[in-house]
Amino acid sequence: MSEQANIGVTGLAVMGRNLARNLARHGHTVALHNRHQQRTDDLVSQFGDEGTFVPTGSAAEFVAALERPRKLIVMVKAGGPTDAVIDEFTPLLDEGDMIVDGGNAHFADTRRREKALREQGLHFVGTGVSGGEEGALHGPSIMPGGSKQAYASLGPILTDIAADVDGTPCCTHIGPDGAGHFVKMVHNGIEYADMQLIAEAYDLLRHALGLEPAQIADIFRDWNTGRLDSYLIEITAQVLGHVDAATGKPFVDVVVDQAEQKGTGRWTVQTALELGVPTTGIAEAVFARSLSGGAALREAARGLPGPVRAPITGAAAETLAADIEQALYASKVVAYAQGFNEIQAGAAEYDWPIDLGAVATIWRGGCIIRAAFLDDIRAAYAKDPALPTLLTDGGFAEAVRDAQDSWRSVVAAAARLGIPAPGFSSALSYYDALRAQRLPAALVQGQRDYFGAHTYQRVDRPGTFHTEWATRDAAEHEV
Repeated sequence: MSEQANIGVTGLAVMGRNLARNLARHGHTVALHNRHQQRTDDLVSQFGDEGTFVPTGSAAEFVAALERPRKLIVMVKAGGPTDAVIDEFTPLLDEGDMIVDGGNAHFADTRRREKALREQGLHFVGTGVSGGEEGALHGPSIMPGGSKQAYASLGPILTDIAADVDGTPCCTHIGPDGAGHFVKMVHNGIEYADMQLIAEAYDLLRHALGLEPAQIADIFRDWNTGRLDSYLIEITAQVLGHVDAATGKPFVDVVVDQAEQKGTGRWTVQTALELGVPTTGIAEAVFARSLSGGAALREAARGLPGPVRAPITGAAAETLAADIEQALYASKVVAYAQGFNEIQAGAAEYDWPIDLGAVATIWRGGCIIRAAFLDDIRAAYAKDPALPTLLTDGGFAEAVRDAQDSWRSVVAAAARLGIPAPGFSSALSYYDALRAQRLPAALVQGQRDYFGAHTYQRVDRPGTFHTEWATRDAAEHEV
């Protein structure tokens, strides 16, 4: 084979195909491989005029088509299929070659694979890619992990195809081994929370104020011109404004109200539990999707009593609509604060030197959670890279303070009207717990000591103590 490619893509379903096209459009010569040859042939026949492709028919031919050190991007399903591809290609590669996993792998799998391939002299680069099929084609947010040496070679290629905001590519080296996939996992968790909060805002506008989807679409369009400017708010307005061609009804009214999930949100929550990080907003979003899918349980409970609900109208409706915008913004700040705290904890646990400001920078474009206020997050971490939480940054603290009364009014209205708002209410409870001078955890620790002798600390002197609760005088002694 005479023509050598400087990059290859194996796995040509929609994401892999669009990533290959993006690479070719940016002047890279792209070797192509797919388990089923037809996909390779279809890509070349349909899009061959977009750049230079080198189609191959086997793993050996694919590897032979790549200039050294070889760089091949794997775009297959996470889990077993990824391991199968790695096992197929590893014997064909030479020291210094690079395998890039652009799928939604669990970061622990990426750490395992990186270690195994490093021991064989190969580079494994777990890379988060966000933006969906359109992002893959036109410019995603890219979160590569792996070694600095591998990124020195891969970085120029990845930044070529990444989204660009204000002249800055939405791609940076996140950190070693599984850091890239860890950050992508948390990105997806924040995405779950953001979507849930938007859905709750819609639900309140619909059922507390009695507005129709088209009217709510207009509200979201208006919100998208201000501080809530984001991709998710933009597409929400489009979805709510869409009319089903078959029935003439609002599109949102003909869609079954069961939200599916692929697992990255669940991974985010599981990992947060293991790290001891309270990502309550992300957890509520995951549970809300699970609850929506419990059709039998929901049907059995449909007749449970609730409050009599009458739509709010007039000046009160205008006030509540404005309050909902405030609650949405404040709750969104909490969701991002929790996500960045999880990244901080992961970096500490796995010894990853993750730059949180750089993460905010590359999330400003290409990805699903891209939003105007990520500029504010970037600025917050530029001022203080060790910021304990976004909620203590001056700008965010002021914004949440100003939103606080509206936020509380919305949560109270939702409870009074029987409209579920777990995202709003959990975000507010998290905020109140953080700012509390004392929490009832003191009682919980006392209970734990009573039934399990788990001990406790005192506020007035150092040491660890246990009370002999079964004795008459409940004597305390230091352990």
